[in-house]
Amino acid sequence: MPRDSHAASPAATPEGGGSSLATLPHPLRIAVTGSGGFIGSHLALRLQSLGHHLTRLVRRPARNTGEAFWDPERGQIEAQALEGLDALVHLGAESIAALRWSEAKKARIRESRVVGTRFLCQSLAKLRRPPKVLVSASAVGIYGDRGEEILDESSGPGGGFLAQVCQAWEEATQAAADAEIRVVRLRIGVVLSARGGVLAKMLPVFRLGLGARFGSGRQWMGWIGLTDLLRAIEFVLVTPTLAGAVNATAPHPVRQANFTRTLGRVLHRPAPWVIPAWLLRAVSGDMARETLLASVRAVPRRLLDAGFSFAAAELERCLRHELAPQA
Repeated sequence: MPRDSHAASPAATPEGGGSSLATLPHPLRIAVTGSGGFIGSHLALRLQSLGHHLTRLVRRPARNTGEAFWDPERGQIEAQALEGLDALVHLGAESIAALRWSEAKKARIRESRVVGTRFLCQSLAKLRRPPKVLVSASAVGIYGDRGEEILDESSGPGGGFLAQVCQAWEEATQAAADAEIRVVRLRIGVVLSARGGVLAKMLPVFRLGLGARFGSGRQWMGWIGLTDLLRAIEFVLVTPTLAGAVNATAPHPVRQANFTRTLGRVLHRPAPWVIPAWLLRAVSGDMARETLLASVRAVPRRLLDAGFSFAAAELERCLRHELAPQA
């Protein structure tokens, strides 16, 4: 895999290389689901800052210009707001974060992904002028716990609850693909940002010098900085050769122990502690087994082959960028 290909810092060259929505000669009409969430809110702001026309699909009555109502559980959507779009980015789903997955939580995790995606794609397929491209979130959890195996988009799915959910999630986009919409199933890794997600939750603990590795720490972690994730979404929107599964992870996955050491070093705090695997499994059950302790050595083969350049391909560089004060 190529290593960092740009000598300048991500802050100095936030676009990195490759195609970008910022380089297009005209604005696009783009709809986003999940625009109130961690990734979706930052994507929406970025698209608007680039001058594109944004429609936010919201699950309450639309109150503002640029909003459209949808309720997948009740089968309701303002379909006219989707006519003639250039693209739709589907990010809305129940968070997997929880101390322990109850059966009710598991049902919400699955249904929010599968039911919502299927209804949205069936609705798009009925339009007279459907979007040219649908970018639908998935996750590297589809690969399951795979030890030392290097996982690219040609790798088959693994076992476990999250792998089964991700398979069903991706299959739920089939109606859009059958309607000849270019569908990109973006398999997102652990997203790193001080502005939300898992890293933001870890920062207070690490800043107290209480950072710890999980279990042996030898499990691989497929990660990506928020800045590069947003750029990757832009890239797949405007790269017509990309369809199907695309891993949205940095080129260099790291072991969990290395992540812990690197974050401690960036924060100038020791991180010498260990949370035993048996304790994590006892407290958090399947959640710990399939997230904290699972080994997912995912690499972004298709993004790299298509010419995408990461602004921060190395973990330490990414952390320093994502933790830098925001302008």
